[in-house]
Amino acid sequence: MNTETQIASHLLRSRLGKICVAITGATHEEMIEKAAEVLKETNFIEFRLDYLPKPLAALPRLKQFLLDNTATTAIATCRCEENGGKFHGTNNAALEILFKAAEAGFQIVDIELESIEKLPKTTLGKMREAGAAVIISWHDFHATKDLDAVYKRILPFKPDFIKIVPTARTLADNLTLMHFLEHVEDQANDNVVAICMGEAGIISRVLGLRAGSAFTFAAASVGEETAPGQIAARTLIETYRIDQVDNATKVYGVAGNPLSSSLSPLMMNTAFRRETVNAVYLALQTSKVDDLFKLAREIPIQGLSVTMPLKQDVMPHLERTDPLSAKIGAVNTITRLPDGKFYGFNTDVAGIVGPLERRLSLKDAKILVLGAGGVARAAVFGCRDKGAEVWVLNRTADAAHKLARQSGAKTMRRDQLAKTHFDVIINGTSVGMAGSGKNAPAAILQPNEINARLVFDLVYNPIETPLLRMARQKGIPVITGVEMFVQQGARQFEIWTGKPAPEEEMLRVVLHSLRQNFEGGESNMPAIGKAEILPPPQAAQPVVPVVKEEPKITTVIKQAPVKQAAPVKQAPVKAVPAKAAPVAKTAPVKVAVKVTAKVTAKPIAKKPTSAKKPVVATKKPAAKSARKPVAKAKVAARVKPKAPKRNKSRAR
Repeated sequence: MNTETQIASHLLRSRLGKICVAITGATHEEMIEKAAEVLKETNFIEFRLDYLPKPLAALPRLKQFLLDNTATTAIATCRCEENGGKFHGTNNAALEILFKAAEAGFQIVDIELESIEKLPKTTLGKMREAGAAVIISWHDFHATKDLDAVYKRILPFKPDFIKIVPTARTLADNLTLMHFLEHVEDQANDNVVAICMGEAGIISRVLGLRAGSAFTFAAASVGEETAPGQIAARTLIETYRIDQVDNATKVYGVAGNPLSSSLSPLMMNTAFRRETVNAVYLALQTSKVDDLFKLAREIPIQGLSVTMPLKQDVMPHLERTDPLSAKIGAVNTITRLPDGKFYGFNTDVAGIVGPLERRLSLKDAKILVLGAGGVARAAVFGCRDKGAEVWVLNRTADAAHKLARQSGAKTMRRDQLAKTHFDVIINGTSVGMAGSGKNAPAAILQPNEINARLVFDLVYNPIETPLLRMARQKGIPVITGVEMFVQQGARQFEIWTGKPAPEEEMLRVVLHSLRQNFEGGESNMPAIGKAEILPPPQAAQPVVPVVKEEPKITTVIKQAPVKQAAPVKQAPVKAVPAKAAPVAKTAPVKVAVKVTAKVTAKPIAKKPTSAKKPVVATKKPAAKSARKPVAKAKVAARVKPKAPKRNKSRAR
């Protein structure tokens, strides 16, 4: 590369954005329309010419588009089928299209390494004479292998940019890619682009820039991805705030499998933005706990939301858990303290018990829990702790019997359901979840088996599950999984940050996303909103006493509001240092956070209440409860970790 070419290449790099949006389309008109829309967000665009049936015929119109939008920096890509593209012709035919694209005004062309190795050595020089810089790219659609070896194959061609894209089969593959970026950053003169494809590779698309990637690629919109795991440009900008991610940005994530339908990244990143926390929350798709903790230690990750199938598997990897989590045998929340060790909590219990206690008294209530996994265990132990009679029904009878023995619950056979009445039925399985599989049952129960005063489905996506739909059709009141989802997430936010969670904002973005994706259309979606999920203290829902003789509760639920039942008095809570803030506009929910031996703690701070006597039905509205932050728990191990400094600032 001569001096003049080096200067031109440097000037080109200075005008590039951090996100290049890939444009596809069956016609040049469709491509131009999409490109015009993308230009409202970014001026850096890749035109995938291999998606067009006749790329050469489209170039005159694309040339005019570039002339009309001179601030645009455009990449021309025409990838052959043998290299993972859609162009049916030969390497020479693809090269001819790229030459014409350079002459039409495209500033950069992308040529596959396998193609350039078969073409004349003068190819790059001719391409630069036509006016375009050159990316030499390499893709592996199967694995992440020796990236340094690939880099050494590309170097002799002296391209303007080197693009290396493997596929992440594990979370640890992202570490391989980021270590590679850090290794070549000094010698590469900021011209290496490296990304991992696949669902497990999403972390590289967000954190790759701070590891040294020159830029990253994004889809124009959801559903228009040009590579597995590619993220929509608006999501990268608005949800992940990729332009603000730096070395000081703390990393959090949700770990489990599957995660394609998870709204946790949207909800938690919204909360971080609302409270001006320099943090990013990622989807970490894996079924292997060792893979998860290898990534967590090296990034390092400051906190994790844990979902199926890892809620029980992560327990041996934690330094401490609170006694409730130890008793349940599952955690859904992990925080990393300054000592570098991981501590576990279970906020699922608060997310389940809180919504139930706003609707009925759990003392002596008859409750059926479907499932025996992590979230079902939280439901069983949480309800038993409040004095409820609990039955467990699981497709694997042994797991149900084991859970029943551990919790003091009972088991239920499927053939008994139609003849048995419950106060509450709770679905703690994934049946009905979006993306749970085409062969999954349409509903976990049949209509004649739903004999309850209240049905609570812990699945939140979709918002209207088959179970809830059948319950509504039978006139049975329901609680959607959205309420539990937002409540448990709010408690996680407070544990990690020590700030009050912006629950209303978290709820808003979750409901908005669910409404957009509702299968029956937004107009047919059941009415649900802040008033239902986050009732203000002055309008809290009445506490309904359990009446075993009465099978229906329609008239009871509609009675005038009464004072909230006083929280059941519990032993002092022991927990990890983590400041949890007040619950926004909800009735008080006591989160039980205890730790195992060698841990001391102070009780959760609560405002004294005079409601020590049993609640009696009255027509007076429920008293407004004062908001008071939940005190950070303190852990005293043999070596007491230094507690993080309190952040007194709070954005309003």
